[in-house]
Amino acid sequence: MSKLGKGFSALATAAAVFCGTLAQAQGTLRVGMTAADIPLTTGQTDQGGEGMRFMGYTVYDSLIEWDLTSADKPSVLIPGLATEWSVGEDELTWTFKLREGVTFHDGSPLTAEVVVWNLDKLLDDTSEQYDSRQAAQGKSRIPAVASYEAVDDLTLTITTKAPDATLPYQLAWILMSSKANWEALDKDWEKVALQPSGTGPWKLTEFVPRERAVLVPNTEYWDETRIPQLDELVLIPLPEPNARSAALMSGQVDWIEAPAPDTIPAMEGNGFVISSNAYPHNWTWHLSRLEGSPWNDIRVRKAANMAIDRESMMPLLGGLMVPAKGFLPPSSQWFGNPEFDPSYDLDAARALMQKAGYGPDNRLAVKALISPSGSGQMLPLPMNEFIQQSLAEIWIDVDFMVVEWNQMINLWRAGAADPAVEGAQSINFTYFIQDPFTGLIRHLDCNLIAPNGTNWGHYCDDEMQGLFDQIKTTFDPEEQNAVLQKTHEKYVNDALFLFVTHDVAPRAMSPKVKGFVQAQNWYQNFSSITMDE
Repeated sequence: MSKLGKGFSALATAAAVFCGTLAQAQGTLRVGMTAADIPLTTGQTDQGGEGMRFMGYTVYDSLIEWDLTSADKPSVLIPGLATEWSVGEDELTWTFKLREGVTFHDGSPLTAEVVVWNLDKLLDDTSEQYDSRQAAQGKSRIPAVASYEAVDDLTLTITTKAPDATLPYQLAWILMSSKANWEALDKDWEKVALQPSGTGPWKLTEFVPRERAVLVPNTEYWDETRIPQLDELVLIPLPEPNARSAALMSGQVDWIEAPAPDTIPAMEGNGFVISSNAYPHNWTWHLSRLEGSPWNDIRVRKAANMAIDRESMMPLLGGLMVPAKGFLPPSSQWFGNPEFDPSYDLDAARALMQKAGYGPDNRLAVKALISPSGSGQMLPLPMNEFIQQSLAEIWIDVDFMVVEWNQMINLWRAGAADPAVEGAQSINFTYFIQDPFTGLIRHLDCNLIAPNGTNWGHYCDDEMQGLFDQIKTTFDPEEQNAVLQKTHEKYVNDALFLFVTHDVAPRAMSPKVKGFVQAQNWYQNFSSITMDE
């Protein structure tokens, strides 16, 4: 085995916000997604985590996957299309053994040569199958990959640019499409989008952009425990929160993602089920560490963290949050045992600010970039107003620069030194923190300072850089976990971010929905779900 191994509209308005009623067959689960469109269907999905959740790990598989069977513990990597993997003595060349007998929905076999073909569709812009849309979603997910080769039908080698023990986590992002299906459809990815073929537990049988996608079970799926029990899974884009709520309450759908918090009491009062769980998400202020930034003073960073009464923020979100104790959720296997506790302590926060030279007669002015909405941003305006009021209690006056979400992403990529941020010393950005690279390394790596990467604040620290190097060169899982814990302890002890909260991925569903286990993950397993009549 591996060495790394949202208030609510009256029911009468439902028809106005949801056009068309889908006939509900027995065993059909109709899901109202937050996305405005059906995620990309050709293999490497778009629409962020929701795309991977509903179109990625349903229709497709990756070489290495996430264990989505438990609600009680963080997800870990497990074998997928690869049954085992190991790294050679050079710590560069990895060998993967593929699962024998796996076929795509079109009947063609999974081979190492097909895996190479899939990697080329993302990484080799000279290859016939290269797809810029899929590459835009997948290429950045596998930065360690230098080359790859099919040794035989069931053996694949991947060589990394430098020793990198996070490769298995990177490969969990990469989904396998059928080469034979692409060839049969005139080597046209637009045609493949309408008739995709993966190896996953679900098959796409109907696809109408911006309206719906219909998935049915792959009864020949290689993992019998994940053969779906439903007859159909219907995906419906409903980006407006009130429309999703009305659709669920009126019976137009059976399940909605991210219900508006102020609709939840009405839903529960009518018998609907609210499911939630901690998962690897955080809601932070990423702080500038440029010369002259007030956030360079650890006393100011710690004081700001202790000025936030996170428990009092919970009503804003209907209680659907986990107060932050660090960058990672307290339940994370990588949380460690940090010494600094960012819990609310106004007196201690004021004392630190006074030691830093601030007080009622010498207030600190800071500027923060925020958005009015956005993927994973929860309720950014009221939440940031709460923080603004809290920081004012310790003589920090916050001026907001409010920008639309797509512009916010561009400013995040540009970095704190870019003139476009207009001197902002922090940015409110939520992070996907599911694996070592996307969770910890990319935010603070000296080599990834924006715009070369997503180290927005231009932070660079020799000790932290050494920890990042250790993560990449520690191939034993338990030893690597220890390094990850030490890394997160430094995140917290140095108060490198304003740690606020973690989302709990709330979703609302009809009481007819049975058998769903909400994993501590951005992705979920729909195969165990059944529908009561």
